[in-house]
Amino acid sequence: MPILNRAAELHDEITAWRRELHSKPELLFAVEQTAEFVRAKLEAFGCGEIVTGLGQTGVVGIIRGKRGDGPCIGLRADMDALPLEEETNKPYRSTVPGMMHACGHDGHTAMLLGAARYLAETRNFAGTVALIFQPAEEGGGGGREMVKDGLMERFDITSVFGMHNMPGVPVGHFALRPGPIMAATAEFTITVRGKGGHAAMPHTTVDPVVTAAKLIDSLQSIAARSADPVKSVVVSVTKIQGGDSHNIIPDKVTLLGTVRTLETEMNALAEERMRAICRGVGEAHGATIDLIYQSNYPVTYNHAEETAFAADVARQVADPANVAADVAPVMGGEDFSYMLEARPGAFIFLGNGDSANLHNPAYDFNDEIIPHGVSYWVRLTETALAPQ
Repeated sequence: MPILNRAAELHDEITAWRRELHSKPELLFAVEQTAEFVRAKLEAFGCGEIVTGLGQTGVVGIIRGKRGDGPCIGLRADMDALPLEEETNKPYRSTVPGMMHACGHDGHTAMLLGAARYLAETRNFAGTVALIFQPAEEGGGGGREMVKDGLMERFDITSVFGMHNMPGVPVGHFALRPGPIMAATAEFTITVRGKGGHAAMPHTTVDPVVTAAKLIDSLQSIAARSADPVKSVVVSVTKIQGGDSHNIIPDKVTLLGTVRTLETEMNALAEERMRAICRGVGEAHGATIDLIYQSNYPVTYNHAEETAFAADVARQVADPANVAADVAPVMGGEDFSYMLEARPGAFIFLGNGDSANLHNPAYDFNDEIIPHGVSYWVRLTETALAPQ
């Protein structure tokens, strides 16, 4: 079944919303303008109840069907941007220095608003839909905070669904899988302390730069030699800081990075091996190495029944051949994981076409995919809450 005619009719209007949001990015929980934009639209659509301030700045709109005796399902979009300087030069580019929508949350918000408008107009379902607009997906754990604020209990949500655009997947295609679809995340800070001195007399120093270089190399053995080859673990050092001059060996070097895994036991293994490697390399070089290891988002785990249902819904919107129901997991993190820990549900990818990758200064959400996303949300609601 093709995209909805009404979604196609609303395409230009929803695109305008998306581009307005794109031009005014906000970070983490400080999404007050975006949240007000969402609230005003939901009010204009005639949502029966609008709740603000969940998870600090989250917004939930409630739409009840023509028959209100069914369950309540949750549909989630994220609202926050990233601390990047945009490089697209589009007419609607970010007007805020150092901030941009480099992950498509502007598009996610606009598509869910489009679905909200359609569902409020038609109400062709039995039960209730909770439209969840979440702050602080990009590292702040806004999904966790909304759950802690009683999101699921307050609206008696029985199942919850999320969607994310995916560069490299063709427009009109969907992809998902049961089980782990996105990784658990952890962040680490390693401080290597030595003894600084003149670079021409390295024998009088304990060089933290050489020690850090050996440490970075050794950390790669976790994936290569400590982990089961069929289980996924990624250890990436992403920042190195130390030294001020060509001819001075510093006292200290700091390393920052991330760990990604698809199983809790692999996260524990990574931390254990990192601590052992830090001890060993430090002793070998006469340096002191301190590790701060912080586990963050859990694995985004799709529940089997809800994933099969979501795949069937996607086949109503797209050619069934364009729905990949067992896609490989992605090692990026996603805090929709907290909602999937609280209720059964599924997270699906929607193709963004041949665009720059996520978290890239040249990225832009592809407005061509808006009718596909809106149609998916509507079909999912009307199918899950079909009158009996």
